[in-house]
Amino acid sequence: MQTPDIKKNYKGDTVWKVFVYFVLICTAILTLIPFVWMLSASLKWDKDVFKYPIEWIPKEPRWSNYVEIWQTIPLGKFIFNTAKLTLIVTLLQMFTSSFAAYSFAKLNFKGKKILFLCYISTIAMPWQVYMVPQFIMMRGFHLNNTHLAIICLQAFSAFGVFLMRQFYQSIPDELCEAARIDGMNEYRIYSRIMLPLSKPALSTLVIFAFVGTWNDFLGPMIYLTKTELKTIQIGLRMFISQYSSEYGLIMAASVVALIPVLVVFLSLQKFFVAGIASSGIKG
Repeated sequence: MQTPDIKKNYKGDTVWKVFVYFVLICTAILTLIPFVWMLSASLKWDKDVFKYPIEWIPKEPRWSNYVEIWQTIPLGKFIFNTAKLTLIVTLLQMFTSSFAAYSFAKLNFKGKKILFLCYISTIAMPWQVYMVPQFIMMRGFHLNNTHLAIICLQAFSAFGVFLMRQFYQSIPDELCEAARIDGMNEYRIYSRIMLPLSKPALSTLVIFAFVGTWNDFLGPMIYLTKTELKTIQIGLRMFISQYSSEYGLIMAASVVALIPVLVVFLSLQKFFVAGIASSGIKG
């Protein structure tokens, strides 16, 4: 039989949990309101977008906005360019980050800690600091106005190396030692043992790399001037500059640009929390 103190503590815990869930639900609703408004505005005429009170569900949805946006600007080309850059950069970051992280986590070589510290310290440096030197370097290589410039600059991620190294340090060293005794070299240990175990961390890295590259605005704006090379973010900006009053079309294009990011996050969300948690187990 439960004592009064136990019942009191149980009741207190229940009230606290209800309060926490209530706060979380309210926060989630407040976060989703702008996205719901964007989706609602994408189905309205321009004159109804800023109508007050807000009509969350349009009486006569204007689905033609999603058709017209493809005809007004080369949206398909912009999406193709963005998908191309995003997939290539994401794959390269997965490889370079995991490969470098394995050496920092499981190999011993002279100057490892100093090299890792110097590399990771670049995270604290804003990109605007070395933006101009990078542009001068890419121009010297005759890579300006090409997708290769963006790919070369974003193929390496200090944050990705840090994330993967933290995860690899949570894997027992005995696994690598046993593999070395069995005659496996470091490349096979990396590909056969470490990579299969690092799915949560890799999934987390994929989300960060995919979202960061897909939503990148400043990089493509600096290096890409030809219309056929521009990404979806630059294309949206170009459309807003030309059709600043076409709010329904702008919202429709924004919804289209959001869909791939949403699909990737929802597909990998079950690994996201596990990857973040496991990457901080061992420092």
